[in-house]
Amino acid sequence: MRFYERVLLLHHKTRFMSRKILFASLSILFFGLQTVIAQNSADTAKVEKTAKGKSLGTLTIGGYGEAVYKYNFFSDNVFRYSHAENYANSKGHGRVDLPHAVIMLGYDFGHGWSFNTEIEFEHGGTESAVEVEAEETGEFEKEIERGGEVALEQFWLQKAFWGGKMNIRAGHMVVPVGGTNNAHLPTQFFGVYRPEGENTIIPCTWHETGIEVWGRIQDWRYDVMLIPSLNSSMFSVSGWVHDGSASPYEFRVANKLAVAARVDNYSVKGLHIGISGFVGNTFRNDIITDEGSSRYANVRGTAVIGGLDFSYKTGGLIIRGSGLYGHLSDCELISVYNSTLPHSSQAPYPQTLVGQAAWSAGGEIGYDVFHHHKNPKMDRHKLYLFARYEYYDSYIPGHNMTDYAWTDRQCVSGGINYSPIKEIVIKAEGGIRLLKTQYNQEPWCALGITWAGMFSKEFHKKG
Repeated sequence: MRFYERVLLLHHKTRFMSRKILFASLSILFFGLQTVIAQNSADTAKVEKTAKGKSLGTLTIGGYGEAVYKYNFFSDNVFRYSHAENYANSKGHGRVDLPHAVIMLGYDFGHGWSFNTEIEFEHGGTESAVEVEAEETGEFEKEIERGGEVALEQFWLQKAFWGGKMNIRAGHMVVPVGGTNNAHLPTQFFGVYRPEGENTIIPCTWHETGIEVWGRIQDWRYDVMLIPSLNSSMFSVSGWVHDGSASPYEFRVANKLAVAARVDNYSVKGLHIGISGFVGNTFRNDIITDEGSSRYANVRGTAVIGGLDFSYKTGGLIIRGSGLYGHLSDCELISVYNSTLPHSSQAPYPQTLVGQAAWSAGGEIGYDVFHHHKNPKMDRHKLYLFARYEYYDSYIPGHNMTDYAWTDRQCVSGGINYSPIKEIVIKAEGGIRLLKTQYNQEPWCALGITWAGMFSKEFHKKG
């Protein structure tokens, strides 16, 4: 046989053997993968069987939202208190609003580790666009098409110990000071909007980045948080410390730290009672500070806030109430200091006086008229008739400070809540804000469609 014929024959034999080897290798790999997949499936089934609903590796999705129409039978002009006589016959105005739209995502990693986040769109979020203006020789112009806010309300990682008796949470979290911050879903209060008093004088919903230790032992639940303190430069007459947690920067200033805490009790069937508080120094908790001035050397601006809230449910009756009081030290010097902050139109500071104290108290009562209905098909339907009363003051002045009587207000309202299923509530409410006699009273009415869907119990672990 010639040499080249031998080479050709060897080449064919080599290709044939290579194909056999390749085929054998692929067969081994295929059957190996089948074995691995089958084993993994068996292991997964075993884990799922033994977990028995413990949410190992579970993705949770939920949220809540509100769509509202409101008509105010009064003027909302900024001078309606300083020149009340000019607005006595105002025809009022209507508005539509999306107060809150929240998307919640959570994940249980197993072994006590879990994650949760909430993205909140307030009042429809924000919209902006760049347009070319033909009547301005083709110039580009940026326009704000809609106001509102987009906020990351929660973003935390948690480790649970001893079956949830103690949990350590780090990240961005809700601060449960006051009744409203602790129960701010629209299905947890009767009004179309959140209770006005707490929503005026403290941040609501209050959320901060920090570390938290919480847990539940029998009928008691505890919560302690270390968070950035409030910023006294953002305090005001109309809102006391409400804007103190806001930051106009890409970061939250944390020159001063604070402690927030809460304790809840559920010993009596249907009754929940909670006490909560906050304490922290607030002065110079900003990027703009006046370290060189001896006038402010001893100013601390210590804010102390304490609250009591409760809810009681029996049969078709629900009663809720809360009271909150706060005190701010050095309010006179803080007010003077705030007046010296930059006056630029871009500056975020309100530059108003701030009171040495603020307080709110209120309650609501509702009764489900379907409670005694005999038709089983109506069991899931609820129709609450309710009434609500609040009294609050966002500005109690210190010594030798100007008083503003319009911050002292009462709110009376009533209406209905219809719930075809527990996740959805349709609300109608009418009320009036009562001020001192030198001011015009402020009546209004509102309609709201609200929902809160927690598609997994994981979202209620904290409660």
